[in-house]
Amino acid sequence: MIFIQRGAEPEILNLVGQVKIRSLCEEYDQGKRIFKFDSTVYGHQTVKQALINMQHGKCCFCESKIQHIAFGDVEHYRPKAGYRQNDNDAMQKPGYFWLAYSWDNLLLSCERCNRQYKKNLFPLLHPEKRAQCHKDDVCMETPLLINPTTTDPKKHIGFRDEIPYPIDGSIHGKTTIEALGLNREELNEVRRTKLEELKNLVDLIKLSESRPNQEDLKQLADKAYQYLQKAISPQAEYSAMAAAILLH
Repeated sequence: MIFIQRGAEPEILNLVGQVKIRSLCEEYDQGKRIFKFDSTVYGHQTVKQALINMQHGKCCFCESKIQHIAFGDVEHYRPKAGYRQNDNDAMQKPGYFWLAYSWDNLLLSCERCNRQYKKNLFPLLHPEKRAQCHKDDVCMETPLLINPTTTDPKKHIGFRDEIPYPIDGSIHGKTTIEALGLNREELNEVRRTKLEELKNLVDLIKLSESRPNQEDLKQLADKAYQYLQKAISPQAEYSAMAAAILLH
């Protein structure tokens, strides 16, 4: 995970979305607890494209590029329909219905992170302080899942080679890694391949430095250095791992 700078709110959320939020809140006040949501609004093409641009086409959680293999999911950080404190809990309803069309609550996720792992999971450090409806203040909550648009993940999650770990035992890092499956072997394998490539380029640069008179080797090393610079940029896949390894 990397920190994500949130972009401007898509117009449809500010216009249509706000109307739907008011309607949901009125339904709640009338006693309704199970709601219908309009995915054509929070999942509108303009919303999804804004998220793609904001996240450089990467999953907000695992940093895998999405578009060449899947459409990606518009993910609600605070789940809209219902929530679970723990993985084995029954889903509690309602969820954060009043945030269903809130720009600050939307992210782009790959299907694996969203549908297989996070789903409706939203654990809090103090569950008794959970906001139950639109009249409650979510700022009273302390979520254990890292929101990459408000918290820099590198403060909580580090890497030992390709393996993520919670820095200083961070409960936020630990919960996020476990809940989102960021340590799943399939993901580790892809990161491992990327890491081997990066280490080979570092070795090439070191070899060039030991042979300063070899111009052809120096040219290759210059290209390797440029590649490494790109590998730690926000646009690159698994840039959190690359930065942790290359900049330590």
